[in-house]
Amino acid sequence: MANLTLIDWSKRVDPDGSVPVIANILAQTNAILTDATVVQGNLPTGHRVTIATGLPTVYYRALNQGIPTSKATTAQVDESCSILEARSEVDIDLLMLNGNTAEFRMSEARLFLEAMNQTMATGVFYGNPATDPKQFLGLAARYSSTAAGNGQNIILGGGTAANVQTSVWLICWSDQTVFMPFPKGSKAGLLQEDLKRQTSYDAGGTGLRLEVMAERFQWKTGLVVKDWRYAVRVCNLEVAASTGIQELSGVWATTVTTNIIHLLAKAIARIPNTAMGRCVFYMNRTVFTALLRTAMEKGAASGLTIQAAATQFGTPQSMLSFLGIPIRQCDAIVNTEALVS
Repeated sequence: MANLTLIDWSKRVDPDGSVPVIANILAQTNAILTDATVVQGNLPTGHRVTIATGLPTVYYRALNQGIPTSKATTAQVDESCSILEARSEVDIDLLMLNGNTAEFRMSEARLFLEAMNQTMATGVFYGNPATDPKQFLGLAARYSSTAAGNGQNIILGGGTAANVQTSVWLICWSDQTVFMPFPKGSKAGLLQEDLKRQTSYDAGGTGLRLEVMAERFQWKTGLVVKDWRYAVRVCNLEVAASTGIQELSGVWATTVTTNIIHLLAKAIARIPNTAMGRCVFYMNRTVFTALLRTAMEKGAASGLTIQAAATQFGTPQSMLSFLGIPIRQCDAIVNTEALVS
């Protein structure tokens, strides 16, 4: 199966153009969607995935000698999709004053879509149904202890102070490793519905009515980690100004970024086969800036490169990569993570 992104899916399932417009805007403001493999779920509410928990036993066999039977062990996990929804209402008289109704409504819609984007990106890393049952399970909750079954894919960065830590993630996206499902039979999980002219109530809570043009946006999505070996968390990266990665205060410690580069190399070594999917590093602005400065000062000797590239929309850009793996800036990853044990 091809590693289709949200843009690819939206082009295939909605010929009238409305969903691709949303998908384009979402991808332009969320680096994750540039890379993430999107798969139609096999359930109306998400995706049921079968995970191998044990390999079958194999034997050396001699001529005229039999062998015992064996089988693999598997488990089924249901991954649910969350529903993000927003509703836009714009005063009709305000639209008339603007003179370009369609453009004005799109400018308003972009703000709603950006809010949905930020919420979804946060969910990919920090979603946790244990604290909010409406959320899907994010990566941090899955990779939270080195003593867990997937603990070998959690690399500790050495930080010791509480709540001044961040993480870098290496994800290998594909339909066999890590992907984002949308509900079975939906249009890539996206909905843009023009509710047209409606009577609404003013925001002051007075119960007074006004005429508005309304629009509804909905996004159903989730996260499936089918093979935990294809996601790696480099955590406990301290960002305190005195000891960590804090370029915002002007502190620049070469030894700190050198250590990060070594940790990124360890992360790559944890992936069984980088050709299995689309591998990408994700980090927040603090770490990204530190590595960008390293690439500018040390060049290819650091393993970091800055090269010309183009987005899927054809826009020229400069891309930072480490040993050929793209590095994306994602500000949904916070600088206030708790220590991972």
